Amino acid sequence: MQVLVMYYSKTGHTKKLAEEIAKGVEEVEGVACVVKSVADIAKDDFVVADGIIAGSPVYFGTMAAELKAVFDRFVGVRKKMEDKIGAAFATSGDPAGGKETTLISIIQALLIYGMVIVGDPLDATGHYGVSCTGSPDRDASLNAALLGKRVASLVKKLRSS
Repeated sequence: MQVLVMYYSKTGHTKKLAEEIAKGVEEVEGVACVVKSVADIAKDDFVVADGIIAGSPVYFGTMAAELKAVFDRFVGVRKKMEDKIGAAFATSGDPAGGKETTLISIIQALLIYGMVIVGDPLDATGHYGVSCTGSPDRDASLNAALLGKRVASLVKKLRSS
């Protein structure tokens, strides 16, 4: 079983959040984690993943064009993605910088791929996904790991049944 954590990062903040999410995925025995920048994503990365956690900085209240391009490019594998687990994460430069609308834009793409969407768990923030302003602080890092662990746990349950 495998979870793909894919991200676009211009300043490095989103990459750091992706790495914190990966730590949570790796806590779940039997689930491997692959962390990749959107520049390195191949169609096979989508197909072999049992779960995808996608992240972006806020760009005009939505995901960055670079992340959107990945979803556009691999639309031909939509039917192979149905019923896999999907989740989102976002970073911004401002506390009111559109993180929730960016999370929703990523979630919309994952839904169009037929994926089962989860937010971060209630022991994190219990919302659309993990997010932070600037580089992830201690709380954001903990919440990121909880999201990764939740997705990996659900992947394991879904694939084991």
